[in-house]
Amino acid sequence: MESAEIRRRWLSFFEERGHTVVPSASLIADDPTLLLVNAGMVPFKPYFLGEAKPPAPRATSVQKCVRTPDIEEVGKTTRHGTFFQMCGNFSFGDYFKEGAITYAWELLTGSLADGGFGLEPEKLWITVYLDDDEAETIWRDVIGVPSERIQRLGKKDNFWSMGVPGPCGPCSEINYDRGPEFGVEGGPAVNDERYVEIWNLVFMQFERGAGDGKEDFPILGDLPSKNIDTGLGLERLAMILQGVQNMYETDTLRVVMDRATELTGVRYGAAHSTDVSMRVVADHMRTSVMLIGDGVTPGNEGRGYVLRRIMRRAIRNMRLMGATGAVVQDLIDVVIDTMGQQYPELLTDRKRIETVALAEETAFLKALKGGTNILETAVTETKAAGGQVLAGDKAFLLHDTWGFPIDLTLEMAAEQGLAVDEDGFRRLMQEQRDKAKADARAKKTGHADLSAYREVADTAGATEFTGYTTTTGESTVVGLLVNGVPSPAASEGDEVEVVLDRTPFYAEGGGQLADTGRIRLDSGAVVEVRDVQKPVPGVSVHKGVVQVGEVTVGASAYATIDITRRRAIARAHSATHLTHQALRDALGPTAAQAGSENSPGRFRFDFGSPAAVPGTVLTDVEQKINEVLSRELDVQAEVMSIDEAKKQGAIAEFGEKYGERVRVVTIGDFSKELCGGTHVHNTSQLGLVKLLGESSIGSGVRRIEALVGVDAYNFLAREHTVVAQLQELVKGRSEELPEKISAMLGKLKDAEKEIEKFRAEKVLQAAAGLVESAKDVRGVALVTGQVPDGTSADDLRRLVLDVRGRIQGGRPAVVALFTTANGRPLTVIATNEAARERGLKAGDLVRTAAKTLGGGGGGKPDVAQGGGQNPDAIGDAVAAVERQVTETA
Repeated sequence: MESAEIRRRWLSFFEERGHTVVPSASLIADDPTLLLVNAGMVPFKPYFLGEAKPPAPRATSVQKCVRTPDIEEVGKTTRHGTFFQMCGNFSFGDYFKEGAITYAWELLTGSLADGGFGLEPEKLWITVYLDDDEAETIWRDVIGVPSERIQRLGKKDNFWSMGVPGPCGPCSEINYDRGPEFGVEGGPAVNDERYVEIWNLVFMQFERGAGDGKEDFPILGDLPSKNIDTGLGLERLAMILQGVQNMYETDTLRVVMDRATELTGVRYGAAHSTDVSMRVVADHMRTSVMLIGDGVTPGNEGRGYVLRRIMRRAIRNMRLMGATGAVVQDLIDVVIDTMGQQYPELLTDRKRIETVALAEETAFLKALKGGTNILETAVTETKAAGGQVLAGDKAFLLHDTWGFPIDLTLEMAAEQGLAVDEDGFRRLMQEQRDKAKADARAKKTGHADLSAYREVADTAGATEFTGYTTTTGESTVVGLLVNGVPSPAASEGDEVEVVLDRTPFYAEGGGQLADTGRIRLDSGAVVEVRDVQKPVPGVSVHKGVVQVGEVTVGASAYATIDITRRRAIARAHSATHLTHQALRDALGPTAAQAGSENSPGRFRFDFGSPAAVPGTVLTDVEQKINEVLSRELDVQAEVMSIDEAKKQGAIAEFGEKYGERVRVVTIGDFSKELCGGTHVHNTSQLGLVKLLGESSIGSGVRRIEALVGVDAYNFLAREHTVVAQLQELVKGRSEELPEKISAMLGKLKDAEKEIEKFRAEKVLQAAAGLVESAKDVRGVALVTGQVPDGTSADDLRRLVLDVRGRIQGGRPAVVALFTTANGRPLTVIATNEAARERGLKAGDLVRTAAKTLGGGGGGKPDVAQGGGQNPDAIGDAVAAVERQVTETA
């Protein structure tokens, strides 16, 4: 039975039994504690935690999941993988243990003709929690499983919680006996390789307290309503139903390995080392396709780093098996064709997925060539020095300059018998992050525990947003936090977070910045609102400072937004929609939105593209946008079902989570997008849109920055002034400026070449005198000296090589010259063949000199270059070189 059929049967079975079918959520987790969805129940967490009301009392799904903690183990065993599908059925206060157990047994053992999976009942073993008598009784007396095939296990194996205070409960697992060829008998308590777990039933009936690990926490009591959360691993069931030994031989992964065989000539099963590579390629390429399909793009942080890491690991393993050219196109095509049977969006989005993946492959192959050389040199130097650990700064250089994930460096170093100074690497990474902009998480969630916001949501309900139709409005203060702590009142000067029952303030989201403004209370108190966020679903938190008076919970209030700011942001947001559509018209559907920010008078728009957008295309896009403005198209918003929105062709943003009802913003006959933001009423209100340019912000992702309305006009006015000044300087008309300025730059370049030629000749004039100054050090002609400050590295190198060439008679020669450039010392050292035969290598000498100068350096045995921080140490560096020549010669 193919994987797609397993998925179909699962959903049909539970839908026929009153469950609402919930489509798989995006792998991009709507949870600040997770990078990616890693379990089937993740999209249902808000319902289990009481943060939101479930859409129905029963639900079922087949959820895409990615787990990467054990990524280095993928391939080494047949049990580890990064992507998997979790089939789940859920009950929110509806059926409980007997219902969940009965459904599971019916589906697993039901005949193929009746829509079941047809497993032999006698091959199924059950585990229950130590003291869960109720579950054992149901399995034994209701279902009819013999007592000898029911085993009790402890908290570690058969008790579930989220790892934090909240819902928890005992589990019951269904295990399949694969037979004596997989190990000794005795049930899952003895051998989990033979008795493989396929389905876990979680009976969520208790509330747990704080504690560490999977076992050390107290049970506080019963939950007010009992829930069911079950998970069946689709890949594990496919392994059994398809009669193969492990998940890599199932239909959705085996085809990828077969394609890898066609590309490399390596057969799966031929050798352990190539089998490991085959499994890495199959798993990682499938995961890559699923991540890109959900809007993740390769990068150096967060989800982007996960994708980059697994893609580059897969590509390198293809090369280890003998692939020499590009391979990603062939591999992702077979993944899309196979997984597209279950996720049709992969087929329709094939072009964008290919574009992102191929751009990453191109970048990595280029980096791999240069980075491998750097790594090999570092490994050689480490071994030559008797070391067993590659320095952290080398690993950082590979990551920062060549895009090597640390995991790849660890793997490649281990293949050479070396460890890596991970602590040193991570220290350097942290220093780099500290220099970058501060993480925005504090801004998004404030300083309060999320439970404080959840408490407000529980008592007061969701905040009603009125800002689509009004910019002011009466409301009531239903929640108040002072410096992140819930409080009944706040005084003048306090930093506060105010929750209203209804508000015209737009909370930051969907790329649109928050409104600012004021909240006035009947008492005369005033809160200046500087930001609005939604730390938990449905609750708008107004962050600001009490300007006057005292704010109290329960007080009547009047909220007023900054209308000038709102209108400027609305113009930017509408301009973003126009830009998105114009780009798709020009570049095709691959130019999908990958992010945006709409602020007053300006916006930035991120989109997928494998290469820079030509200037002519950008000009055409800008012209099309402004032509739409002149058509005075109406902008309308309508709420409809997600299915109806898709039928109408509305564009959705990757990574955004949408409910069953969505808001669709339509701009005339030009644009239609799912959007919760605020917009103008007519395109004529935008006035003017000016695209400032585009640039790369990551592999396969470009960014356009633009101005709107008055800001665009002011920019063009400044540009006009600059053009007028240039006309005056060059004495020409505006259309003559490019030619005249180009001619002036050409003359300047010619003059610089002449100056450079003169400088080089002057430097080389010193060669003869330097040769005459050579010292005899144990038979070696040693030339040292300091040339005039400001001598370039190239000129210094030419001078050193010229001096070396002038030393005649086959005499061993070492030339070490120094200079100071931009306040920092620089040295170039060269040796001839006779000197190298006596053990004098330029690279060794440069490292000695550079260390004295407070820096580093390296190069080849015949010529090397280095530098440092302390120009006053040049004399000491000369002496250090002379000592090393004396000792070595």
